[in-house]
Amino acid sequence: MHSERARSWFEQAGEEQFFFCRFTQMSVLRLLTTDPIMGKDTRTMSEAWSLWDRIWADTRIAFLPEPDDLEKEFRSRSRLSTRSPKVWADAYLLAFAVVAGLKLVTFDHALQSRGADVVVP
Repeated sequence: MHSERARSWFEQAGEEQFFFCRFTQMSVLRLLTTDPIMGKDTRTMSEAWSLWDRIWADTRIAFLPEPDDLEKEFRSRSRLSTRSPKVWADAYLLAFAVVAGLKLVTFDHALQSRGADVVVP
């Protein structure tokens, strides 16, 4: 649904550096192989890896391991008195961005309201 918007935003970003962590890498691979998301463009797992390799070939793309201090920030953002399975991923990504000193780019407007350095293209 957001592919053209994402592509346009990415192309206009110039030489900025973009980072993936294992969680976001797995999310990309999972979405590429999900029929309701990709429709006629759904990939096999092998095809998803091939597409990932094309993304990875872009010199602006890099992979970041978890920062050492991630656990404390992740726990802080996920110690809620509510039940919400969707908050776990958001808390992790926000914590990662904060601890690594990065901006989090997402199309999730709700996530934008939970972090100062969240960008919605």
